[in-house]
Amino acid sequence: MSTQKTAIVTGAARGIGAAVAKRLADDGLAVAVLDLDADACADTVKAITDKGGKAIAVGANVADEASVNAAVEKVAAELGAPTVVVNNAGITRDNLLFKMTVDDWDAVMAVHLRGAFNVTKAAQKYMVDAGWGRVVNLSSTSALGNRGQVNYSAAKAGMQGFTKTLAIELGKFGVTANAIAPGFIETEMTAATAERVGVPFEDFKKAAASQIPVNRVGVPEDIAHTASFFISEGAGFVSGQVVYVAGGPKD
Repeated sequence: MSTQKTAIVTGAARGIGAAVAKRLADDGLAVAVLDLDADACADTVKAITDKGGKAIAVGANVADEASVNAAVEKVAAELGAPTVVVNNAGITRDNLLFKMTVDDWDAVMAVHLRGAFNVTKAAQKYMVDAGWGRVVNLSSTSALGNRGQVNYSAAKAGMQGFTKTLAIELGKFGVTANAIAPGFIETEMTAATAERVGVPFEDFKKAAASQIPVNRVGVPEDIAHTASFFISEGAGFVSGQVVYVAGGPKD
């Protein structure tokens, strides 16, 4: 019988999620590439399968419990019991507090927090049954506070509390839970932020790099390497941790 483990990576059509999915496939896992639109996952799946890996595209709205439950059942049926979850799906609806709408607040909370809750809850039974599991949640340096991101900052801080509680509740079943808090990562999302504030992306990245001790912005692969460690067999004694992957110290 194959001992290949199965991972679900949310928000994996592009950016950090895609990089994590590809890295886990390189590590020998079967990967469910999950995003709102399954068709958008085609490039990530192709990149994995072209290298001999095993992956499927799965469409699901992480904020909707029924959608998530159906997706996780599909993964279990087609790839095997999912014992690794990477909760990466996220959106931004940036604005200053006095301009932010309730809808913008709720949308960010739904995708980040409810989404992570839905996916982890649906998958944890497979981890408990296996006596082994890994949960990696994507937080952010914005959890420490960031102007114009009161919703995003609150959600990302919530991901850290969520992670630490998962570690406490699931540890006795052989399941670890850890969080990665990236700093500035070069993705479509940060490019969109630059466009929104009217700054050329290269200038935006250069300004960010000048504030980072290693003097460069991050790339999705930086986060993928960290996720790979947390998911590895060797990280079985590491749980409830939040690692800031930001190129240097954070206040």
